[in-house]
This record gives sequence, C-alpha cells and structure tokens, in this order.
Amino acid sequence: MSEQRAVDALNASGLEYEITRHGRVGSLAEAASARGVEPRDIIKTLVVRRSEGAYLFVLVPGDREISWPKLRSLLGVNRLSMPDKDVAKEATGYERGTITPFGSTTAWPVIADLDLAGDPARTISLGAGAHGVASTVNAEAALAHLRAQVADITDLQNP
Repeated sequence: MSEQRAVDALNASGLEYEITRHGRVGSLAEAASARGVEPRDIIKTLVVRRSEGAYLFVLVPGDREISWPKLRSLLGVNRLSMPDKDVAKEATGYERGTITPFGSTTAWPVIADLDLAGDPARTISLGAGAHGVASTVNAEAALAHLRAQVADITDLQNP
C-alpha cells in the first residue's frame, strides 16, 4: 500500500506533518483549496531520468515549471528526460500523480527549486502515495530532511 509507505516514512522522519484526503481534483486551484494552502505551495514531485537507471526527484512549486536548460546546466548534462509512467512507478514505487520522495523504494537525490527555500514559516503540500492524498509539512524542515539541493531550476508557468 503506497500511501502507508509514505506515511511510515513521514513518521520515521520525525517531521511534523498533516495528511489531507480530498479525492481527485481538476485543477491546481482546486487542489490548493482542498489542502488549505496557496497554489504555489502545492509541490509537484517529478521524476527525472539522469541516465540509464539513474533518476532524481525534482520539487517544483505549483505555479512554476521545470526550466530544462537550468536543470541541465546545474547537473552538467546535455540530456535529461521524463520516464514513462511504468518506469516512474518502477523507479519510485508510486504511480504518477502520487509520487513523493517520502517512502520511495529508492532514495533518489532531491533537487528543489529555490522558490521553496528561505521562509522558515512556509508549509508545502506534497503527494503522499495515493491519488487525492497529500502531506503538508514545513518547507525548510522537509528540504533539510530530504537533503535537497536547492537551486534556481524553474520558471513561472505560462498562463
């Protein structure tokens, strides 16, 4: 059970967190409302293939999108890709739309956008292993626990 694996990992982390169950949502605004956070605080956890068999988690604020040139530059590589849904599940143990670094079957490196850091009071909401289930945690504490590399890797989403 993927949700239980995520909750177990959150428990083991020692982080304070809250689980929200809201069912499927149709938009970022709807998800933010259901979770009681701002849209920018809904964090997309994306799995990116760095090389054959090597992945990383990229944490992207809800109102932003990955800047592939910035991410490639940071990593010093010419090519990155998004694995298909089956490969993403194999790499993490989670279905797309439920992926979280907490409880992943492999502890891949985490890169978080610079926008997530710097506010000790900020809370963020990440997937928690099942559709319509999220964990809300303190951003700085989560980034520290995940040993996230924080860097400017996103751009504002085009409306």
